[in-house]
Amino acid sequence: MSAGGFSAAAPEAALAALCVPFDTGVLPLPADGRALFLRARAGVHLRELAQPGWLCEQSFLPFADELARCGLRVGEPDEGETFPLVLLLPPRQRDEARALFARALDHLAPGGTLVASMAKAEGAKSGEADLARLAGAVGNLSKHHCRVFWSVPELQAIDRALQDEWRALDAPRETADGWWSRPGLFAWDRVDRASALLAEHFPGDLHGRVADLGAGYGYLATQLIARCPRIAALDLYEAESRALEPARRNVANALRMAGRELPVGVHGHDVTRGLSQRYDAIVSNPPFHLGRADLPELGCAFITSAADALVASGRLLIVANRHLPYEALLAARFAEVRMLALQDGFKVIEACGVRA
Repeated sequence: MSAGGFSAAAPEAALAALCVPFDTGVLPLPADGRALFLRARAGVHLRELAQPGWLCEQSFLPFADELARCGLRVGEPDEGETFPLVLLLPPRQRDEARALFARALDHLAPGGTLVASMAKAEGAKSGEADLARLAGAVGNLSKHHCRVFWSVPELQAIDRALQDEWRALDAPRETADGWWSRPGLFAWDRVDRASALLAEHFPGDLHGRVADLGAGYGYLATQLIARCPRIAALDLYEAESRALEPARRNVANALRMAGRELPVGVHGHDVTRGLSQRYDAIVSNPPFHLGRADLPELGCAFITSAADALVASGRLLIVANRHLPYEALLAARFAEVRMLALQDGFKVIEACGVRA
């Protein structure tokens, strides 16, 4: 189980498929026992295959914590460090996946093997074509409704100009609307409709120390800065470390545009583990799924952490899909709960007065 009691195990099919070439002898494991696993996910198949010399990289804290609890070494490779085997579970978002392929080649030793696994319904065919375009010939097999593909690239076969181009795709960039973001973040290239609706209902009298839980690239925090002049300090919490730098940039821009100076903290943190600071107000567009599976318990965990962190007179403002069953929990934890908006399939709720 991941932080907050939620399963962070990988989709077992993709992980199981990734292991097939090694289980069947199609590909050998490195003689020195060293491998790098990018976007690693925990699961029974990884525990059976992994060796002590493996390094697992995962930017999403709940998934990284689960890997560590399974006894796997979690971290980032040093600059220039190479491995005879690099494994990866590419994301569906194509720019993000292309950047990951480029990074994988940065850490692949000469003569080494790069192996990727993707569900067929999640862009596996495009992923395989992209790796072939970048590194040359690939091998492949299909299993568990997934496609596993690999390359043992010759140095002269790697398209270095394309690698440089794709590596840069993961850098923070400005979207068409002027927000700093990066591919693969939630609503990375637009303002999420639910977040925009919540921001429209921020009370102008919010004051004191305020937190944004699950801050993403920082949109809600920028709206707090613009709309709530009585805020004295602001903390952003986000479990995806790739979002932290865009959030810092967006908040800095918002402060500059508002002509304000405000203590701001941007924290890489799994909100479901609770908060150590106390707040006068908390805002959130809480997540309610892991991957593609609905998990309303995740949003409930955000509400619980918020209630635990608020002062007795504190206020919580959240937005959610209208079908999500948060009202009973809110009524149990707060003295007053009221609907501020019901629009476009979303609801904005304000809860005040934390129950002891």
